Amino acid sequence: MSKNNVRPSRIAQEQRTVEQMIRLYCRKKEGNKELCPQCLELLEYARMRLSRCPFGEKKNTCRLCPIHCYKPAMKERMREVMRYAGPRMLLYHPAAALRHLWKEYIHQYFSKRFGLPCQEQHKQ
Repeated sequence: MSKNNVRPSRIAQEQRTVEQMIRLYCRKKEGNKELCPQCLELLEYARMRLSRCPFGEKKNTCRLCPIHCYKPAMKERMREVMRYAGPRMLLYHPAAALRHLWKEYIHQYFSKRFGLPCQEQHKQ
């Protein structure tokens, strides 16, 4: 199997999506060509939290997660970034945005159909 056929891990995809959102926010909302120190700090924090996610490859989107692992200040900053960048992701990074929306849809479908969140199904 060639290197191009290997699917990236769920965590790596989430990290890339978060990075795209933070870069979009910093570039369009704040007017910076490169990440400012605050956005760089948020990006590093998000990468660290994602890499330590207890659900690993079985994680759903952070919005639907039963565990809120961000500190309150960072959670509010990420919420602000996502409020701005989320809708614009469909224009600037449509594949990442659609993949993210699809993961949420699948999680909600299984939650309604089987009555358990994906993480709880994984634990049993």
